[in-house]
Amino acid sequence: MKKKIFLLILPFFCDTLALNAQKFGYIDTEYITSKMPEYTNAQAEIEKLTTKWIKEISDKNDEVTKLEKVYRAEEILLTEEMKQQRLRIITDKEKEAKDLQNKIFGYNGDLLKKKQDIMKPVLDEVAKAVEKVARLKRLDFLFDKSSDGLAMLYTNPIHDYTDYILEELGISPDQLKEKEREENEAKTSEDNKDGETEAKPSKGVKSVSSPKSNVIEQSRSNRKNTTIPKKE
Repeated sequence: MKKKIFLLILPFFCDTLALNAQKFGYIDTEYITSKMPEYTNAQAEIEKLTTKWIKEISDKNDEVTKLEKVYRAEEILLTEEMKQQRLRIITDKEKEAKDLQNKIFGYNGDLLKKKQDIMKPVLDEVAKAVEKVARLKRLDFLFDKSSDGLAMLYTNPIHDYTDYILEELGISPDQLKEKEREENEAKTSEDNKDGETEAKPSKGVKSVSSPKSNVIEQSRSNRKNTTIPKKE
């Protein structure tokens, strides 16, 4: 009986030892990419493209609005056949605007495809750095702290390999931290100056008492100066 129990426990014990022997780590890809100039440039390109497409769709909708306005103004002068013709044109223009919007911003639309194309070189660069660091540090698992699908309730900084990825990408973590520290100090200093400016009264501005305050002060002064008659 004891032998059977031992045989049942042994595989679990071996799996536990194997699990303990594995090395885990995590990174923050959102932080990493935010410090990459290539990523910033890619974001700017996507933003520019998005603004351009939004304007194209807006122009088409404006055209529909103008056609509708003209139609309402001239409707009384049009024959039935002319009315139908105008309405078909307006309907076609509306469809063009909707089709363009769906083509660009719809599911698996042009914007999504363009984002993937623009971001691919940047993400490929990060993926290569991740793989290299994982091999050098002999990591079996490397998680992404910023991933929406992964809930990391607690992370020990000793397992954070973000800085190693940044170094592999040619970005100095020490310089980043120093820059962030200087920015925080400058912001704190600016906030303190703003607080002092608000607290300090402006020169040449005298405080003006309200009429109610003047009446109260005058009443108090009169009470002090009033002589109480002595009882005989």
